[in-house]
Amino acid sequence: MERGTHSDNHPVVCLLSTHPLLLEEFTRKLSRAHFTARPFRLRQVFFEDINRLAIPSANVYVVDGHDPFAATLVGALVNRFPNSQVIVLSEKITDSIAFPLLELGAKGLLDYSEASHHLPEAVKTVMEGGYWVERRLLSRFMDSIVHSARRRVVKGRPHRLSPRERQVLECLLENLSNKEIAKRLNISERTAKFHVSNLLAKFDVRRRVDLVMLQLHGQKS
Repeated sequence: MERGTHSDNHPVVCLLSTHPLLLEEFTRKLSRAHFTARPFRLRQVFFEDINRLAIPSANVYVVDGHDPFAATLVGALVNRFPNSQVIVLSEKITDSIAFPLLELGAKGLLDYSEASHHLPEAVKTVMEGGYWVERRLLSRFMDSIVHSARRRVVKGRPHRLSPRERQVLECLLENLSNKEIAKRLNISERTAKFHVSNLLAKFDVRRRVDLVMLQLHGQKS
């Protein structure tokens, strides 16, 4: 089944964990929320084996971050199913856990308690192109990559940007608001908003955070 198709008109969510009770609990919650949940029980797998696993196609993959090879699995899923989204569950979401997962391409991070109440909402959000990540954590992650991203991304991008657009892009990579961009560049807030909208369109993303993430991954490609 290809990304964008649905089973019985319900979006497909594949849950991956070594723990059968966790699979059972969240399969039940997602099914009640009108998703087609497909549990996939993992064994102890080495990296070279992951791409050979018979993981079903899905709109969203929910990975149990408690498993020791969870980060490797996230990276493999992002590469193998580039049009799908990945959510990671963990006992605790700390910066040291979250930042590598976000760099790999995870779009949602929930601890088990939050997942018990909000997993269906998180699945819907990432399917619509958003992120389900605690706001302050995401802001810290963006701050951690701003300095290097701001230097490298503006140079050599294939997109044709005007000098003003390049200035606005630099401001976006510093996580500045439209009002702050306007003040820095001595332009009106309305003009700043216009340039931001143009940049999002040129990079084919819908939100500022998506643009920053794109820049991060762009410097690694």
